[in-house]
Amino acid sequence: MSNPVFSRSDVFGEPRRTGAAGARRGGTATYPNQTPAYGTPPQPGQYGQYGAAGQQAMDASQLDAMYQSPSATTADTKRLTYDDVIIKTGGLLALLVVVGAATWTLAPGLWVFGMIAGLVLGLVNAFKRNPSPVLIILYTVAQGMFLGGISAFYEAQFSGIVLQAVLATVATFAGALFLFKSGKVRVTPKFTRWLIIAMVGYAAFSLINLVLVWTGVLSGWGMRGGVWGIVIGLVAVGLAAASLIVDFDSIKRGVEAGAPAKMAWAAAFGLLVTLIWLYLEFLRLLAIFNSSD
Repeated sequence: MSNPVFSRSDVFGEPRRTGAAGARRGGTATYPNQTPAYGTPPQPGQYGQYGAAGQQAMDASQLDAMYQSPSATTADTKRLTYDDVIIKTGGLLALLVVVGAATWTLAPGLWVFGMIAGLVLGLVNAFKRNPSPVLIILYTVAQGMFLGGISAFYEAQFSGIVLQAVLATVATFAGALFLFKSGKVRVTPKFTRWLIIAMVGYAAFSLINLVLVWTGVLSGWGMRGGVWGIVIGLVAVGLAAASLIVDFDSIKRGVEAGAPAKMAWAAAFGLLVTLIWLYLEFLRLLAIFNSSD
C-alpha cells in the first residue's frame, strides 16, 4: 500500500498468517480468539470432546439460551466498523480545524514549530504497529498549528485561496469515495505498484526543488513555477486522490477481516495524513496559478 500507515499494518493489508501453516494469500485474515470464517477447514485439535477452541461442550439448555439471545453486534465483538472510522476521522478533522483557526488568529508564526512537531509525530505514528490515540491527537494539534499558520500566509498573498483549497479538497475526497464505492476504480497490485513508483518520484523531485530554493540556486517556486508548475501540481493532486482510494480499500480490508476496534485510530490517522497532503497540494497549486496571472 502507498500510505505507510496502512501498508505497515497487518490488519489493513494482506491477510496475516496464523499458526504453522498460516492463511493462504488472498484468504481471510484471522485474529486471536476469532472463530474461523464459514467454510474454513477445521485445524487439528480445534474441535473434539471439548467443542470449538477447546471449550467444554454445552448442554441443550445452554445451546437454547444462546440461540434465543440477540445476535452479537460489533460493539460486543470489539471489531472495527466503518462508523468507528467515520467518528474518529471526523473528530480529528474537527480538532484540526479548531487548532488551525486559533493559530491563524492568535499566533500564525507558530507554523514552523507545528511543521517540525507534525513531521516527527507523523513518522512515529506511521511506523507504530499499534495506534496510540494520544500521539495521534498530538499529531493533529501540531498539524493544525502548521496548517493554520501557512494558510494565513497564503491568504495574505492571495485572498480567498484557503476557501478554494478547502472546497477542492472536500470535492476530491467525495469524488474519490464515489469512484471507489462504484467500483469504477479497483485497487489492484498493478495500480498500487504504479502509485508507489509515482509517489517516490514526486517526493524526490519535491525534495530536490526545495533544497535548490532554500539554498538560493533557484528563486520563487523553483522548478514549479509557471505552466510547468501547474502541470506538476495537477499530477500531485492526482497522486493524492489515488492514495485516498487505496486508503479506502485498506480500511475495507480491515473491516471485512474483523480487525480490532482500536485500529479505527490508525485508519483515521491514515486518512488525515492523505487529506492534509491533498489540501497542501491544492493550496500550492492555486498559489502558483494565481502568481502566474
